[in-house]
Amino acid sequence: RLRLVASALRSSTMGVGRASTLRAARGMAYQQPSSQGGASMAVIVTGGAVLVAAWAHQSRGGFEYKKVPLADMDIKPAVQAAIETVEEVIEPVVAAVTEATPEESSEAPKEPTDPVPATDNASETTESSPETSESAKPEEAEDPVITMPYVIVGGGTAAYFAMRGIRDRDADAKILIVTAEGNAPYARTPLSKELWFREEDRDDYKFNDWSGRERDLFYRSNDFYVNTKELRKAEGQAVGLITNTKVTAISIRDKILSLSDGRIVKYEKLLLATGGRPKSLAAFDNGDDSLKERVVLYRTVEDFKRLKQLSDAGKTVTVIGGGFLGSELAVALATNAKNKQTNAIVTQVFPETGNMAQVLPKYLREWTTAKVQETGVTVVPGERLASATMQDEQVTMTMESGRSLTSDYVLVAVGLQPNIELAEAAGLEIDPIKGGVLVNAELEARRDVFVAGDVASFYDMSLGRRREEHHDHAAVSGRLAGENMAGARRPYTHQSMFWSDLGPNVGYEAIGIIDSSLPTVGIWAKASATDTPKAAVESGNIRGGMDEANPEESSAQETGEAPEETKETSEYGKGVVFYMRDDQVVGCVLWNVFGKIPVARKVIREAKVYKDPAELRKIFKLHDDKH
Repeated sequence: RLRLVASALRSSTMGVGRASTLRAARGMAYQQPSSQGGASMAVIVTGGAVLVAAWAHQSRGGFEYKKVPLADMDIKPAVQAAIETVEEVIEPVVAAVTEATPEESSEAPKEPTDPVPATDNASETTESSPETSESAKPEEAEDPVITMPYVIVGGGTAAYFAMRGIRDRDADAKILIVTAEGNAPYARTPLSKELWFREEDRDDYKFNDWSGRERDLFYRSNDFYVNTKELRKAEGQAVGLITNTKVTAISIRDKILSLSDGRIVKYEKLLLATGGRPKSLAAFDNGDDSLKERVVLYRTVEDFKRLKQLSDAGKTVTVIGGGFLGSELAVALATNAKNKQTNAIVTQVFPETGNMAQVLPKYLREWTTAKVQETGVTVVPGERLASATMQDEQVTMTMESGRSLTSDYVLVAVGLQPNIELAEAAGLEIDPIKGGVLVNAELEARRDVFVAGDVASFYDMSLGRRREEHHDHAAVSGRLAGENMAGARRPYTHQSMFWSDLGPNVGYEAIGIIDSSLPTVGIWAKASATDTPKAAVESGNIRGGMDEANPEESSAQETGEAPEETKETSEYGKGVVFYMRDDQVVGCVLWNVFGKIPVARKVIREAKVYKDPAELRKIFKLHDDKH
């Protein structure tokens, strides 16, 4: 039987626009063989004019081939069977149909000599270089068709914890992870936190957390993973890893993936954990290559390596963005410049009135901005980028106000774009508001197709439909998706949290809807030496699901002690900010207060009405006799 995996599509002049044609071609051009022979079908738009269906039928008499003009064919079944893939496949497909013999058709297709380059429509976060010291083991020559019971697309936190969830329930699990990055799965949070505060330069990605314990960015060493040949032969549990490879198309009907290296993967259960990619700005996207080379979009290990090298070399950097990532990296860059004694200027610019203005109330964002400035960052609030050019080997940025800023490099940290292209092309439903892939309570988008992490739009029973971009959500949703792939059928009820540290001495944990446009109630107390991220980790606090054995236990457990009232204070050393909607708590920021996320989670789930804000003082214990 002949399988036509087709086809490259061009624009049509027959009233079918390119976008419509691409949408029509989503799915795999593969049909199960009939009882009389093998049948395959492809939709091809050639020369921008004619749409034809190419049919191949294998019978005792060989292959038959015919072209069916558009006017004489029913286009619907053709559209349902077509797939968009590389343009180079058109000629080989036609040649195979018209010239192949039954003996030739049984030969395995040759591996492509050149890898398919990455595109902007990545199914993964970004391209990665195989030069990373922690790169996974290279793949051996493989068969063109791989069959696996569990397949995970993505190489981040959600993918890793999904693998663990599957292994917890299936004693004989064979799992294949396919990632566009050149590394085994790793945690992204240390890329803007602990890795910048190592006492000495190192070639590896090990670091000490705030308590001094040594950790590794990578969840497992490369020896844990096997290539696909070893995976098929393995007895018991095994995990295969394909790196530097993108999934280019999915046929949900036939449970088939197309890979950028030309191989096909058949799956029984599929998880999409494709994450997201950093957003950019038009002023840089529209610039020439010399300008684009000076712009850093931060997401991967390779991005950390590049930015760290630039900082070590004393390059000046302008950070655009005042959110979590932009503020953390501005502090990290300024601290590194001091430690290296380069005196490199670090500037942070954003349109809001202060750091993290979209999440923190006005008084707290002003305090936070002052703390960022104390580290050596030049903070420029209230400015929006209008244009950028290269002048005298530096980037010159002009703000809408007319103000000009100049630096050697620019770090853009303005948010994350979920990688939905692969799912959308496969026909999965996209959330028109949140932007992720819509899933049910069990994180399933379609039968046997699950979605987890940044790219999932899930329903929160307390707060409605949401899409989260934090480590805790990636870990817990990934773990649950993996368990459900292995038959658990459990709903996702976890109220995810996130945390941010501006170095080892100022940090906060948050949960729920954190939106500065909501009314807030803040309860504050004077902090002690134990009220810092460093002290919290030293006392055993698990930040954001880093306990891979039990990711839902992010932050410490509720102690059950009776809370005490505390007095408000102008010292923002430690405190709790409650975000209110209809007199109910929908979110909490725990500022230098650690180990109380379970308490905050319980408050949000209870949905109790608080008419008197003073009642909120009784929820958390901010003082004890030692303070």
